[in-house]
Amino acid sequence: MQNYCKEFIHNSHIYLYICIDELYIMTRLGEYLARRSVNKSMVARRTGLSKPRINELTLNDTAKLRADELFLIAKAINVDACGMLQELCGHLQLQDE
Repeated sequence: MQNYCKEFIHNSHIYLYICIDELYIMTRLGEYLARRSVNKSMVARRTGLSKPRINELTLNDTAKLRADELFLIAKAINVDACGMLQELCGHLQLQDE
């Protein structure tokens, strides 16, 4: 098993991700919130989502983010829900026929 690290800098903050077999510890949502220096406890309070659910959505790659959760999170952090959806899911492609 090959372990390595990846880091990036955003707004003078250094984010370091420990990667195992090319699987990031954070999900796309986790990275999105980290880049914006969003406090997950604040998101939980404002949205009514539990802290364990926020942690699952930001750390567990198999967790499925529901549309209502995305909408509430976007409102809580004052971003456009459509833009957030595009950033989180814009990499998805339709299957060739």
